[in-house]
Amino acid sequence: MADPSDSFRSVLGHFTTGVTVVTGAGAAGAPVGLTANSMASVSLRPPLVLVCLDRGSASLAAILETRRFGISVLRGQQEALARRFSAEVPGERFRELELRRSLGGVPFLPDPLAWLECALWKPVDAGDHTILIGEVLAFGADETGSPLLFFRGEYGTFEP
Repeated sequence: MADPSDSFRSVLGHFTTGVTVVTGAGAAGAPVGLTANSMASVSLRPPLVLVCLDRGSASLAAILETRRFGISVLRGQQEALARRFSAEVPGERFRELELRRSLGGVPFLPDPLAWLECALWKPVDAGDHTILIGEVLAFGADETGSPLLFFRGEYGTFEP
């Protein structure tokens, strides 16, 4: 019998999303991060966003401990980074990357389309994931780039 979660995942794959890498730093400052396409704005006042991370993620544990995280919105040309940060080899994710660190110590990927630095406002357990609601402390964007998108299990781009 087919696993109903496979069918559910397939249906959700019909909703096109942007691709982000959520990053943080452990208590000792070592960077952690993973690819996430479940990111959304929550509120303008105060400025809040959310990301959903698997409850078993080592990155989640570090972010919950330090209560800070970053979101790098990937460019259309950054598919390799999306794949790297979704691979099962966490120790290789930051290899040979020139990270930028915020004043709060949050690492960011090089040359994102947009970025947001967040303080954990509230974590919410939801099934096999935790929804991290973050208060945006700083942000920026490159108005000339195009985003990396995810649709039906494939990466693509969009040019306005």
